[in-house]
Amino acid sequence: MLQKKGFTLVELVIVIVIVGILSVVAVPIYKGYTKRAMATEAEGTLGAINTAQKVYYAENNCFLATVGEVSSNGTLDINLNSNKYFTSFQVNTNSTGFTATTAGNGGATGISVTLTGSDTGGATITRNGI
Repeated sequence: MLQKKGFTLVELVIVIVIVGILSVVAVPIYKGYTKRAMATEAEGTLGAINTAQKVYYAENNCFLATVGEVSSNGTLDINLNSNKYFTSFQVNTNSTGFTATTAGNGGATGISVTLTGSDTGGATITRNGI
């Protein structure tokens, strides 16, 4: 008697279908994880801006009126040289607080992160596009 070793065509098709279904589910989940990881870069820099604004407020009793983009040579002395996806930030102030906003570029296009700080010490981060 001859014994054949190997897989039948039906078995191979079933495995291919299972792998296809798993990839259809896994790829969007993975993309969501990568977008949230990219937004973490922006949150770290916005946290540094929040700290710099709080220090300035403690010393001057007002927030730093920053017009335009904050850069590594900006008045808040925030280093953006190591950022890959979020390389510019807009900071607007008023008498009771400030708003710092950034938008992603490259792989993070479509993601924006906003930090709203107040003179009472609280801060809120909002992520969009994730």
